[in-house]
Amino acid sequence: MTPVDPADVAVVARQLGREPRAVRAVAHRCPCGLPDVVETSPRLDDGTPFPTLFYLTCPRAAARLGRLEAEGVMREMTARLAEDAGLSAAYAAAHDDYLARRDAIDALPTRMSAGGMPSRVKCLHALAAHALAVGPGVNPLGDEAVERAGEWWDRGPCVDQP
Repeated sequence: MTPVDPADVAVVARQLGREPRAVRAVAHRCPCGLPDVVETSPRLDDGTPFPTLFYLTCPRAAARLGRLEAEGVMREMTARLAEDAGLSAAYAAAHDDYLARRDAIDALPTRMSAGGMPSRVKCLHALAAHALAVGPGVNPLGDEAVERAGEWWDRGPCVDQP
């Protein structure tokens, strides 16, 4: 794996308003060119488990997804999981994908992945980060969250570039 460019880490720090932890790579770039998802190590520097493999960093994307959460999209998606066996199976496969990618780096004692997978939806940010990092077709609800968030980059970069 290529080391993370310090300029990207500086951008992520500005996006988050704090120093990022355990960043391994830029997992996705916004159409504006800045990182919007980072891949993190499954453990922090002190060995503490950190099960969030893909972390959404763009504040505009996060705000759009937060609005969707406030509108009740998570409840609606969770209800659809209970009603649609195909969607539920695809979402369970997304959970397996997430765990396999994380375990390839370092296996954690928890089988928890992100966003409520595999049985509910509790964080659109985590699902969107997974979908952006791995590409369309892997996480159906993450893909949907990204689509519903719209073009968060339409006003240009979310932070000044170094």
